[in-house]
Amino acid sequence: MSHRPLPGRRSVLRGSLAASAALTLPTALGAAPAFARSGRPAAGWGVQTGDVSAHSGLVWVRSDRPARMIVETSATESFRNPHRWHGPLLGRDTDFTGTTRLRGLPPGEQIHYRVLLADPDDPRRTGEPVTGTFRTVPVRRRDGVRFVWSGDLAGQGWGINPDLGGYRIYDAMGALDPDFFLCSGDNIYADGPIPSTAALPDGGTWRNITTEEKSKVAETLAEFRGNFRYNLLDENLRRFNARVPSVVQWDDHEVRNNWYPGQTIADTDGRYTVKSVDVLAARARRAFSEYFPVSTLRPGAREGRVHRVLRQGPLLDVFVLDMRTYRNANSPDDQTVDPQGILGREQLEWLKRELSRSRAVWKVIAADMPIGLVVPDGGDFEAVAQGDPGAPLGRELQIAELLRFVKHRRITGTVWLTADVHHTSTQHYQPSRAAFTDFEPFWEFVSGPLNAGAFPASALDNTFGPERVFVKAPTASNVSPAGGYQFFGEVEIDGDSAEMTVRLREQDGTVLFTQVLRPGLVGQ
Repeated sequence: MSHRPLPGRRSVLRGSLAASAALTLPTALGAAPAFARSGRPAAGWGVQTGDVSAHSGLVWVRSDRPARMIVETSATESFRNPHRWHGPLLGRDTDFTGTTRLRGLPPGEQIHYRVLLADPDDPRRTGEPVTGTFRTVPVRRRDGVRFVWSGDLAGQGWGINPDLGGYRIYDAMGALDPDFFLCSGDNIYADGPIPSTAALPDGGTWRNITTEEKSKVAETLAEFRGNFRYNLLDENLRRFNARVPSVVQWDDHEVRNNWYPGQTIADTDGRYTVKSVDVLAARARRAFSEYFPVSTLRPGAREGRVHRVLRQGPLLDVFVLDMRTYRNANSPDDQTVDPQGILGREQLEWLKRELSRSRAVWKVIAADMPIGLVVPDGGDFEAVAQGDPGAPLGRELQIAELLRFVKHRRITGTVWLTADVHHTSTQHYQPSRAAFTDFEPFWEFVSGPLNAGAFPASALDNTFGPERVFVKAPTASNVSPAGGYQFFGEVEIDGDSAEMTVRLREQDGTVLFTQVLRPGLVGQ
């Protein structure tokens, strides 16, 4: 393997970064921050970076009070002669969160950073620095790329369980030293309250850390914000955030299960006083933009959208989709004409345009929902497939258009990654097995959940000819994380051969399945 060496990161984890993680435990965990000084801002929720490129990156922090965000960067963890970046004033209008864009960074290098929060009335009064590190994107092919992906966090009432050590899966992902983490959606479960305890099938008791905002479904902006804060109570996640950049997308549970634009919540659902899903989605989107460093959602960003393409050097482009904001209503999905589909016309044209422009060897399509797995919504359907194995219908028409475009434009190296269905699997799509045949073969890899209920494997829809090459899923529904079935995936692209190796892993990092893909070959 030609992935570049690990300059300084291991020592950082053992040294200053690990120490800072110990110092920044939020008081909600029952321990007051050791650095707390009267009148000085504190960053008890840790730091994170996102949408890192060859020369830039976003740094995120949350303060416990009004503060000026300051970021210092250095080539070494000693922080000699650091470069200083003056960030925004953090206040109530953003729930005391903020991001600072770092520009002019060297490509393919380890960047050490620390965030200071200064009293806006007295800049000399600062809290204890919180440190982190990340690698910028390389411009040399031989450096290689490695990243991990998963989704579905704190779902079905299974939250942070201190008896199990919290979200331990983040330590297993971090041990692989990835260049970034792709979160495929369901970063929170705004519609899923977290009770203090839950009964387990073996007679035991699951115990959750709880907060006021997680005691009911989220409806107000404050409650959506509290859902995102909840996950940051976990030390494993904060430690991971401080050393691995994120690429974040959203799906349904950031708002409400299986939502779509224009939906009205039935009066029979007594959990909600707000019946307009559009109102809930607007509040969720604002909180999402406040709690994740997403380049296209920053204040003042022209795009104001979740879908985006992130260039990861000569070997990889990541096309982040939004299969929620522009979709049509869930339905039997059997219409013969469907111009809106699951992506919307504008996003579909954007994706086709960006795929045709890409010169990367591999083009990962980061989808928050699977293509050929049937995901029902009562008597309707939630994802793309609807169980009819014949010619494309409904939302499948839009996917067929995209697959046809990829074939006729001779776009190579497309691989689909997703989560959502709470099990892990691999599907190979082949025209010779399909009802629709005007496409080239491709792979779809599914992972997750990170920490949520696990569910049996979804049925396949044969419209695009999927063959399930591997699957691991429980036979019962809503198996708790204590029962296993928590998953993440790893993608490694070799800098010499440009081969892509995909590994599906369990919570502790155990490899379940490996698939090697060769560049430039159709159907692998």
